[in-house]
Amino acid sequence: MSQPVRFRPHHFLCAIGYEGKGYSGEFTDNMTAIVLDRLRAPGGEATPMKVVGYADDICGPCPKRRGRACVNQQGISRLDRAHAMALKFDPHEELTWGEALERIRQNVMPGDLSKLCEGCQWLELGLCEDALSRLHEG
Repeated sequence: MSQPVRFRPHHFLCAIGYEGKGYSGEFTDNMTAIVLDRLRAPGGEATPMKVVGYADDICGPCPKRRGRACVNQQGISRLDRAHAMALKFDPHEELTWGEALERIRQNVMPGDLSKLCEGCQWLELGLCEDALSRLHEG
């Protein structure tokens, strides 16, 4: 079995809305490899995931990363706390991407992102809200 993809709590919802945009070319290439080429690929729902409370596999090449933290650590920590609570994640929990999608479907309704993701620069693009609506439509 492959190593779990390490995701901080807010990246689970970022992954459903990801459409190939990012902070830098390196960041976008990395997120594309994880989200589009692995999680959304055929069989991707079986991908093992691990919830972490620090810079994760998505953060690796992010120009805002500083060690295991972020230049906007206060905002990122707020997002992570809100998402962990909404998705009922336990620290260091392991689940599959398919189980994470079901958890999102059960706990985050269309319209919830305006409050849950408040302050996120990507929210105004509407990509995540559109993806959340599609997830609920089946």
